[in-house]
Amino acid sequence: MKAILFDRFGGTEVLREADIEIPQPGPGQIRVRVKAAGLNALDGKIRSGAMEAVFPTPLPAVPGGELAGVVDALGEGVRNVRVGDEVLGWSDTGSYAEYALATTVAPKPAGLDWQHAAALPTAGATAERVLDLLGVAAGETVLMHGAAGAVGTLAVQLATARGARVIGTAGPANQEYLTALGATATLYGEGLVERVRALAPDGVDAVFDLAGKGALEDSITLRGGTDRIVTIADFSAYQLGITFSSAPRERSAADLAALAQDAASGKVVTTVTAYPLDQAATAQQVSDAGHVRGKLVLTVG
Repeated sequence: MKAILFDRFGGTEVLREADIEIPQPGPGQIRVRVKAAGLNALDGKIRSGAMEAVFPTPLPAVPGGELAGVVDALGEGVRNVRVGDEVLGWSDTGSYAEYALATTVAPKPAGLDWQHAAALPTAGATAERVLDLLGVAAGETVLMHGAAGAVGTLAVQLATARGARVIGTAGPANQEYLTALGATATLYGEGLVERVRALAPDGVDAVFDLAGKGALEDSITLRGGTDRIVTIADFSAYQLGITFSSAPRERSAADLAALAQDAASGKVVTTVTAYPLDQAATAQQVSDAGHVRGKLVLTVG
């Protein structure tokens, strides 16, 4: 099968297309003929070697942690899916490939296309995890830094569905995008504290940092301390006494299935930019540069 892999750490130039053996499912696993693979900022950090201390990666490695596709084979003991089922979920073996193994998947609704399905697993689980950590509730105001990306796109909508008000930061090009998602949009950067105070005179109840671009000190100022601030992107959190959330909660097929149904019905909106599999390096360059609107995905089959 065709796959994208890297056999040394470095920039996107280490990614290459190769023919490798089709993986065989073990007990409890399924094999999926991949139609679309989700691309995350973490993929680039793993490829660069920056995450070796946290995610040791045996080389050569196929990147990618989420997929949408058709079940192709079943491992021993699998009873909840059948060959031919259309699914989305998390890859066990790397999803930048024509075939991948998976353990946790959900049914793909007929009204949800492959690309939008592949955009959901990681972003949805991360958004829910952090909103739960923050204890976001109805009537509260949540500040989200870098809210126009894959996780932010879902987090804005999920927080709003809880009855919270979201103030979302982004660049000039994404102000209308955030407004359309239901957020009160504002620019990031110098003067942020003053802008947020003007929008929320009574203060913000929680802060979700998705940007990792130096907004934590302003967040502490706005909160009057480090309580109820969570980042998924800024490692300076450890020095500032702020919670860095990286460990995924237990992957829930039921939660993913519910999110997929909401996406299929239009209750939840996803935004994707797609690249063919052989342009994975270009897609990762875009991801590494930041400022992505919504989700990047690779189309495979």
